[in-house]
Amino acid sequence: MTPAASKPVRVLLVDDHALFRETLAKALQAEPEFHMEHCASLREALQAISRKPFDLVLLDHDLGDERGSQFLPAARELGFEGRVLIVTAGVSEAEARRLLRQGLAGIFLKQEPFRELVDSMKVVAGGGTWRAGSLAGIDEAPAPSGRSSEPVFTERQRGALRLVVEGLSNKEIAWRLQISESYVKAILQDLFQKTGVRTRGQLVRVAFEQYEDQI
Repeated sequence: MTPAASKPVRVLLVDDHALFRETLAKALQAEPEFHMEHCASLREALQAISRKPFDLVLLDHDLGDERGSQFLPAARELGFEGRVLIVTAGVSEAEARRLLRQGLAGIFLKQEPFRELVDSMKVVAGGGTWRAGSLAGIDEAPAPSGRSSEPVFTERQRGALRLVVEGLSNKEIAWRLQISESYVKAILQDLFQKTGVRTRGQLVRVAFEQYEDQI
C-alpha cells in the first residue's frame, strides 16, 4: 500500500530584509514539503500566528530594533505550539545558549548553503534540533558566571535602559522618569561607555544579548 502524502509543513518566514525574505520564501515555496508565508516584523509575525496555525517559524535574530528572542515568549502566550528555527547572519555563543534555553529548536547561519537550510527545516519540523556548523558544540548550559567586566548598572541607569528598550525617545524617557532631557542624555552616555557601544540600536541589542537579567 502506498502511504498517503503528508501535508506540507506550514512555514512563516520573519525577516526585515525584503529582498532576502522574498527571494528565500519563493525558493522554499518551490519545495513540495513547505507551504510558505512571510512577514517583516515581530508584530506582523504575532498577528499571523494568532490568525492561523504554523508548524515552523524561520526567525531572523536581528530585526532592526527588535530581537528574535522576544518572539517565543509572546508566541506561547498566543497558543503557538510550533517550532522556531533562528536564521541569522551571526550570533554569539552566549546568545546562542540563551536562545536554546528559551526553547528555540535550532540556529542556522545565512552563509550556509540553501540545501542545508532545507535539511535543517525538515529536521526541526520533525521534532529534532539543529546547530549551525560553528555552533555544533553549543548546548543549553548557562554561560560561565562572574565576568569581571560585566557592568553593574545603577537603579537610574536600569530604569532608563528599560525605557530605551521599549523604544521611548529621550523626551519621553525624561517625562517618565521626571528628570531633564539633558540628564537622560548623560545617563545614556554612561550606558554607552559601560557597555562599549556607540548607538542606541547597539545598546538595545547588547541589553537583550548580555544584560537582560539587569533590566
